[in-house]
Amino acid sequence: MLDKTVPFSNFKMIRRAGTPIPDFPLPEGFRYAFFEEGSEEDWARIETSVDEFDSEFAALLYFKKEFIPYKDELLRRCIFIEDKDGKKVATSTAWWSFVEDERRAWLHRVSVDPAYQGLGLGKSVSAKVTQLLEEIEGDVDFYLSTQTWSYKAINIYKQCGFIPTDEPALYGKKAKKDYKKSLKILKKLGITFP
Repeated sequence: MLDKTVPFSNFKMIRRAGTPIPDFPLPEGFRYAFFEEGSEEDWARIETSVDEFDSEFAALLYFKKEFIPYKDELLRRCIFIEDKDGKKVATSTAWWSFVEDERRAWLHRVSVDPAYQGLGLGKSVSAKVTQLLEEIEGDVDFYLSTQTWSYKAINIYKQCGFIPTDEPALYGKKAKKDYKKSLKILKKLGITFP
Protein backbone atom coordinates (compact mmCIF):
# COMPACT_ATOMS: atom_id res chain seq x y z
CA MET A 1 0.00 0.00 0.00
CA LEU A 2 0.99 3.57 -0.45
CA ASP A 3 2.43 5.25 2.63
CA LYS A 4 0.89 8.70 2.41
CA THR A 5 2.60 9.81 5.64
CA VAL A 6 5.76 10.23 3.55
CA PRO A 7 6.21 13.46 1.54
CA PHE A 8 5.13 12.88 -2.06
CA SER A 9 7.42 13.13 -5.05
CA ASN A 10 7.42 11.40 -8.44
CA PHE A 11 10.41 9.22 -9.16
CA LYS A 12 11.60 7.52 -12.35
CA MET A 13 13.89 4.51 -12.65
CA ILE A 14 15.67 2.78 -15.52
CA ARG A 15 17.00 -0.73 -16.05
CA ARG A 16 19.83 -0.44 -18.54
CA ALA A 17 20.08 -2.94 -21.38
CA GLY A 18 22.31 -5.85 -20.42
CA THR A 19 21.51 -5.64 -16.71
CA PRO A 20 20.90 -9.16 -15.36
CA ILE A 21 17.31 -9.90 -14.40
CA PRO A 22 16.96 -11.89 -11.18
CA ASP A 23 14.64 -14.83 -10.78
CA PHE A 24 12.40 -14.59 -7.73
CA PRO A 25 10.31 -17.78 -7.77
CA LEU A 26 6.75 -17.67 -6.55
CA PRO A 27 6.03 -19.05 -3.09
CA GLU A 28 4.35 -22.45 -3.01
CA GLY A 29 0.63 -22.30 -3.75
CA PHE A 30 0.81 -19.36 -6.17
CA ARG A 31 0.94 -19.28 -9.97
CA TYR A 32 1.10 -16.78 -12.82
CA ALA A 33 -1.82 -16.11 -15.14
CA PHE A 34 -2.09 -13.80 -18.12
CA PHE A 35 -4.93 -11.35 -18.60
CA GLU A 36 -8.14 -12.82 -19.98
CA GLU A 37 -11.59 -11.40 -20.63
CA GLY A 38 -13.05 -10.24 -17.33
CA SER A 39 -9.71 -9.88 -15.52
CA GLU A 40 -10.04 -6.11 -15.64
CA GLU A 41 -12.33 -6.37 -12.59
CA ASP A 42 -9.59 -8.18 -10.68
CA TRP A 43 -7.07 -5.58 -11.83
CA ALA A 44 -9.33 -2.78 -10.60
CA ARG A 45 -9.85 -4.51 -7.25
CA ILE A 46 -6.11 -4.99 -6.69
CA GLU A 47 -5.19 -1.45 -7.78
CA THR A 48 -7.88 0.05 -5.55
CA SER A 49 -6.79 -2.10 -2.58
CA VAL A 50 -3.34 -0.44 -2.66
CA ASP A 51 -4.83 3.08 -2.87
CA GLU A 52 -3.82 3.75 -6.47
CA PHE A 53 -7.45 4.64 -7.20
CA ASP A 54 -10.25 5.98 -5.02
CA SER A 55 -12.72 3.40 -6.32
CA GLU A 56 -12.86 0.28 -8.45
CA PHE A 57 -15.01 2.25 -10.87
CA ALA A 58 -12.22 4.83 -11.35
CA ALA A 59 -9.70 2.00 -11.81
CA LEU A 60 -11.90 0.37 -14.44
CA LEU A 61 -12.24 3.65 -16.33
CA TYR A 62 -8.45 3.99 -16.38
CA PHE A 63 -8.05 0.37 -17.50
CA LYS A 64 -10.56 0.75 -20.32
CA LYS A 65 -8.91 3.95 -21.55
CA GLU A 66 -5.26 2.83 -21.29
CA PHE A 67 -5.32 -0.90 -22.01
CA ILE A 68 -8.49 -2.08 -23.75
CA PRO A 69 -7.67 -0.30 -27.06
CA TYR A 70 -4.62 -2.62 -27.22
CA LYS A 71 -6.37 -5.82 -26.24
CA ASP A 72 -4.10 -8.14 -28.26
CA GLU A 73 -1.07 -6.67 -26.53
CA LEU A 74 -2.79 -6.78 -23.15
CA LEU A 75 -3.32 -10.54 -23.49
CA ARG A 76 0.43 -11.13 -23.67
CA ARG A 77 1.67 -8.31 -21.44
CA CYS A 78 -0.56 -8.17 -18.34
CA ILE A 79 0.30 -10.75 -15.67
CA PHE A 80 -1.45 -11.70 -12.46
CA ILE A 81 -0.44 -13.88 -9.57
CA GLU A 82 -3.19 -16.21 -8.39
CA ASP A 83 -3.44 -17.99 -5.06
CA LYS A 84 -4.24 -21.70 -4.74
CA ASP A 85 -7.96 -20.96 -5.11
CA GLY A 86 -7.49 -18.96 -8.33
CA LYS A 87 -7.99 -15.55 -6.72
CA LYS A 88 -5.91 -12.88 -8.46
CA VAL A 89 -3.82 -11.18 -5.76
CA ALA A 90 -1.05 -9.30 -7.61
CA THR A 91 -0.50 -7.78 -11.02
CA SER A 92 1.87 -5.90 -13.29
CA THR A 93 2.11 -5.15 -16.98
CA ALA A 94 4.96 -5.12 -19.50
CA TRP A 95 3.79 -1.98 -21.25
CA TRP A 96 5.17 0.90 -23.29
CA SER A 97 4.90 4.65 -23.43
CA PHE A 98 6.03 7.39 -25.78
CA VAL A 99 8.57 9.89 -24.53
CA GLU A 100 9.25 12.69 -27.00
CA ASP A 101 7.89 10.49 -29.82
CA GLU A 102 10.19 7.61 -28.88
CA ARG A 103 8.51 4.34 -27.87
CA ARG A 104 9.97 3.01 -24.61
CA ALA A 105 9.37 -0.15 -22.61
CA TRP A 106 7.88 0.27 -19.12
CA LEU A 107 7.35 -1.93 -16.09
CA HIS A 108 3.85 -0.70 -15.33
CA ARG A 109 1.59 -0.80 -12.28
CA VAL A 110 3.10 -3.35 -9.89
CA SER A 111 0.51 -4.01 -7.18
CA VAL A 112 -0.07 -6.68 -4.52
CA ASP A 113 -3.30 -7.01 -2.54
CA PRO A 114 -2.45 -5.88 1.03
CA ALA A 115 -3.67 -9.21 2.45
CA TYR A 116 -0.89 -10.91 0.47
CA GLN A 117 1.94 -8.44 0.98
CA GLY A 118 5.10 -9.60 2.73
CA LEU A 119 5.16 -12.95 0.91
CA GLY A 120 7.60 -11.93 -1.83
CA LEU A 121 4.90 -11.60 -4.50
CA GLY A 122 5.96 -8.05 -5.39
CA LYS A 123 9.50 -9.24 -6.10
CA SER A 124 8.24 -12.21 -8.09
CA VAL A 125 5.85 -10.27 -10.31
CA SER A 126 8.36 -7.43 -10.84
CA ALA A 127 11.07 -9.84 -11.98
CA LYS A 128 8.62 -11.84 -14.11
CA VAL A 129 7.35 -8.75 -15.93
CA THR A 130 10.91 -7.47 -16.40
CA GLN A 131 11.75 -10.84 -18.01
CA LEU A 132 8.61 -10.54 -20.14
CA LEU A 133 9.65 -7.04 -21.23
CA GLU A 134 12.97 -8.44 -22.41
CA GLU A 135 11.24 -11.27 -24.30
CA ILE A 136 8.85 -8.87 -26.06
CA GLU A 137 10.94 -5.72 -26.49
CA GLY A 138 14.45 -7.18 -26.61
CA ASP A 139 17.34 -6.29 -24.33
CA VAL A 140 16.74 -2.54 -24.28
CA ASP A 141 16.45 0.04 -21.53
CA PHE A 142 13.27 -0.39 -19.45
CA TYR A 143 11.67 2.32 -17.36
CA LEU A 144 9.26 2.59 -14.48
CA SER A 145 7.51 5.44 -12.78
CA THR A 146 6.99 5.33 -9.05
CA GLN A 147 6.65 7.71 -6.14
CA THR A 148 8.10 8.20 -2.71
CA TRP A 149 4.81 6.89 -1.23
CA SER A 150 5.86 3.52 -2.74
CA TYR A 151 9.29 3.51 -1.12
CA LYS A 152 9.03 -0.15 -0.06
CA ALA A 153 8.57 -1.14 -3.71
CA ILE A 154 11.63 0.89 -4.73
CA ASN A 155 13.84 -1.62 -2.90
CA ILE A 156 12.24 -4.37 -5.00
CA TYR A 157 12.88 -2.42 -8.19
CA LYS A 158 16.52 -2.00 -7.15
CA GLN A 159 16.79 -5.79 -6.81
CA CYS A 160 15.41 -6.13 -10.35
CA GLY A 161 18.22 -3.93 -11.70
CA PHE A 162 16.48 -0.56 -11.82
CA ILE A 163 18.37 2.59 -10.85
CA PRO A 164 17.25 6.23 -10.56
CA THR A 165 17.20 8.39 -13.65
CA ASP A 166 16.91 12.15 -13.91
CA GLU A 167 16.29 12.12 -17.66
CA PRO A 168 14.50 15.46 -18.25
CA ALA A 169 12.09 14.07 -20.85
CA LEU A 170 10.60 11.77 -18.21
CA TYR A 171 9.87 14.51 -15.68
CA GLY A 172 8.99 17.54 -17.73
CA LYS A 173 10.02 21.02 -16.70
CA LYS A 174 10.63 20.11 -13.05
CA ALA A 175 13.11 17.31 -13.83
CA LYS A 176 16.04 18.20 -11.59
CA LYS A 177 13.83 19.54 -8.80
CA ASP A 178 11.61 16.41 -8.61
CA TYR A 179 14.56 14.05 -8.94
CA LYS A 180 16.55 15.72 -6.15
CA LYS A 181 13.48 15.96 -3.92
CA SER A 182 12.78 12.23 -4.39
CA LEU A 183 16.36 11.21 -3.59
CA LYS A 184 16.35 13.37 -0.46
CA ILE A 185 13.09 11.83 0.80
CA LEU A 186 14.26 8.30 0.01
CA LYS A 187 17.59 8.85 1.76
CA LYS A 188 15.72 9.82 4.94
CA LEU A 189 13.85 6.51 4.62
CA GLY A 190 17.14 4.60 4.36
CA ILE A 191 17.01 4.01 0.61
CA THR A 192 20.22 4.98 -1.12
CA PHE A 193 21.76 4.30 -4.49
CA PRO A 194 25.41 3.78 -5.42
